[in-house]
Amino acid sequence: MKRSKDFIIQIATYIILIGLFSIFANNLTVNLTRNNMLINFDWLKSPAGFAMAESALPFKPSDSYLWAIIIGWLNSLKVIFSGLILATLLGLVTGVSRTSKNILLRTLSSTYIGLIRQVPLLLQLFFWYFVGFLSLSNSSISLLGSLVSISNHGIQILGINLSAEFSALLIGLTVFTGASIAEVIRGGINSVPMGQWEAFRSLGISEIMGISKVIVPQALPAILPGLTSQYLNLAKNSTLAIAVGYSDIYAISDTSITQTGRAIEGFFILMVSFLLLNLLITEIMELINKLILNSN
Repeated sequence: MKRSKDFIIQIATYIILIGLFSIFANNLTVNLTRNNMLINFDWLKSPAGFAMAESALPFKPSDSYLWAIIIGWLNSLKVIFSGLILATLLGLVTGVSRTSKNILLRTLSSTYIGLIRQVPLLLQLFFWYFVGFLSLSNSSISLLGSLVSISNHGIQILGINLSAEFSALLIGLTVFTGASIAEVIRGGINSVPMGQWEAFRSLGISEIMGISKVIVPQALPAILPGLTSQYLNLAKNSTLAIAVGYSDIYAISDTSITQTGRAIEGFFILMVSFLLLNLLITEIMELINKLILNSN
């Protein structure tokens, strides 16, 4: 009886959702027809007519809107995946430090997490861009024996030039997301029974080795769901790139919509792009989770 009732509720819900979507689609079609603005994507073949400050591949104003959007998407992927790697490393180190017996490490990591999570990401991006880079002089500051140099043009590391816009966005996303990942990792580590800690300590295994070889592997099933959410948040937060002038998919789509007036098509491309990216991240994390469960 209960199963039949649940089935009826599900069918009714689907019917309501389909009905609402049909009404929305019909109203949209009527309004677009009335204003002679039927949906089409022919404008993607037209010359974009704007320059791009930074591009992963060659781009010129005479190239099409489609190519401009592809370049913007590549720019987004570059900062997103770089941010995922760096934020994970920062979050891992900070999260482990939060569980350390060392008072200094615990205090520093707690202060970092508490401060960063209280300040909106947009303000942090402004800080890194305007204060962290644009306030510097043209003369570069060398670090790590000249392996890294920083100036108002950005960062040069091992001969690779990173623009100020890209650098500010990457640092902002890394620092902001790393704080949240640290809390996810700390929670996962604390979920491991204390007996496991006592076991590796009684065997004379060092704290770092015990955490990396014994505690973290057992904590991963508890860490991965929260880690996936933070990865998805980083991908969505990357759209704030427009605030520091970085040419990501959102900035390019916004410019294209402004010039062509094709708002519906532009936002459709934007939504599909991030939907596919989020599904890709989710599937990869699900695969990792299954591999870990099978290995155990």
